[in-house]
Amino acid sequence: MTQQQRAYLYAALAVFFWSTVATAFKLALTVLDFIQLLWLASFSSCVVLIAVLFKQGRVHKLWHQSHRAWLHSAGLGLINPFLYYLLLFKAYDVLPAQEALALNYTWPLVLSLLSVPLLKQRLRLISLLAIVLSFMGVLIIATRGQFSHLNFANPTGTLFALSSSLGWALFWIFNLRDQREPVLKLASSFLFGVVYTTVALLLWSHWPPLHWGALLSGVYVGCFEMGITFILWLKALSLARDSASISNIAYLAPFISLVFIAVILGETILLSSILGLILIICGILIQTLRYYY
Repeated sequence: MTQQQRAYLYAALAVFFWSTVATAFKLALTVLDFIQLLWLASFSSCVVLIAVLFKQGRVHKLWHQSHRAWLHSAGLGLINPFLYYLLLFKAYDVLPAQEALALNYTWPLVLSLLSVPLLKQRLRLISLLAIVLSFMGVLIIATRGQFSHLNFANPTGTLFALSSSLGWALFWIFNLRDQREPVLKLASSFLFGVVYTTVALLLWSHWPPLHWGALLSGVYVGCFEMGITFILWLKALSLARDSASISNIAYLAPFISLVFIAVILGETILLSSILGLILIICGILIQTLRYYY
């Protein structure tokens, strides 16, 4: 197997696991509340990331970071996993999985808007076109196709889903300024994330029920949404001849997710969800053109 073929294999595995997590969120939320799920998933992911550092012989770097690096990790951990997944899991708690999934995919467009004040980038015409196109997709999903009257089916859930995109975009921007190795800085932020989620658990919820269904659902989300899949994707990027050769594979994930949602959760996939998701993905793809032209 060539190096490029291995890159495709790792990317395909990452996309497969990402495609399952929307369904996993909904199943987990039938036995856990969204704060319990956040705690279990954050803790599991943190263990996975530290285990990866240990296997790589770099776990000592985690404990020998500067005070400034730890402070930066404290801020990153507040955004991700704490705020981002708190909002995302709440969105999945109150919305159909297909809608929460699609609305969360608006984060690259939110990133474009935030890059103007935070990274001093110019908002080009192609970016504006992408944002308008994706915004149309959001309206179609949020109104379930009844956007002529702007009658939002679930405005609270829509707000949670779109706010989670804001959280991920902020994390991405602040993460760009951090020059540490990806696994090291993610493990550092998740250590703080576990602290934040533990406080939230004690204040607003209670310890997760100690039965296999609840524990395995939380561990699965932590491993295959936050931990192992991230490592697989990094491996794919490191092996690929160029990132563009595999990055577009990631856009298959939401459409494969709809299949799992329909088959496993039994949701009737609405035409508005499909059309809205297509518009959002088209907006993201148009946005990527600015890096090539």
